[in-house]
Amino acid sequence: MGTNDRKKIRNDIILAVVLLAVAAAAMLFWHFGKVEGDFAVVLIDGVETARYALDTDTEVVIHTDNAGENTLVIAGGKAYVGAANCPDLVCAGHRAISRVGETIVCLPHKLVIKITAASDAGGVDMAA
Repeated sequence: MGTNDRKKIRNDIILAVVLLAVAAAAMLFWHFGKVEGDFAVVLIDGVETARYALDTDTEVVIHTDNAGENTLVIAGGKAYVGAANCPDLVCAGHRAISRVGETIVCLPHKLVIKITAASDAGGVDMAA
């Protein structure tokens, strides 16, 4: 093995380590840069219909225009769909969400549940 081959291998290792470090830093920034949310906002067909505080445990059945029913559960500062009558149940299998920008979507019912911060003013406050 010549000197040039050793330099190439060393440079390849250095490049791989640098790329791994950059990827790890980006993942940490992405994960820890998210802010905990204050509200679970319910949108049906793009229109906000309700807003529930994440600091209050509750369970509510959401009815949509096409006879859809989704049960929104808020517990421990997280929101999730506990039950649904849609055919694929993707929304009910989604993990609980609690950080600003996270969403749960039920396409058959045209339902979106998204997490927002208190500074995102507006909408209907159903928590009162």
